[in-house]
Amino acid sequence: MEDTLVDNQALTLKNKIKYFFTKTMKDAPTEKCAVKDMLAGNLDKWSLFILYNLGFSQVMRFNELKGRIEGISSRMLSHTLKRLESNGLVSRKVYAEVPPKVEYQLTEFGVGFSDKLIDISQWYVENHAETGNCDCIGVK
Repeated sequence: MEDTLVDNQALTLKNKIKYFFTKTMKDAPTEKCAVKDMLAGNLDKWSLFILYNLGFSQVMRFNELKGRIEGISSRMLSHTLKRLESNGLVSRKVYAEVPPKVEYQLTEFGVGFSDKLIDISQWYVENHAETGNCDCIGVK
C-alpha cells in the first residue's frame, strides 16, 4: 500500500515533534519551559500588533505605536512593551532630551520571531478563510 500525501505530512509532523521533545526539550522541566513561557507571553493580540508594526516601521515612538494600533490604551501599550522588552523581543532607547524621547525597535531575536509570526499568520488567513469563518483583515 502506497503512502498518501496526508500520510507523509502526518509522519513528517510526528518526526518533528519527536525530535523537538527528545533532542531539544529532553532536559527541560515542564513547569519551567522557556518555549511555553515565550509563546504564551508574546502571542496575545496586542503583542502581535506591536511586533507587526515594529517589524514594518523598524523604529517607532510610543505615540506612533499607539496611533497605529486601534483600541489599545496607553497603559496596555506600556505594559506590553515592557513585557516584550523583558522577553528580548523589543529594545528601548531613551534619549537625554526634554521632553524625554524614547524609541522602540525589534531586537535581532524579535525580527526572527516576527518573521515566523507573519508566516503563521499568513498561513492562518489563507487556510481559515476557506471555511468562511475568518473576519480578520477583511477576509470573508
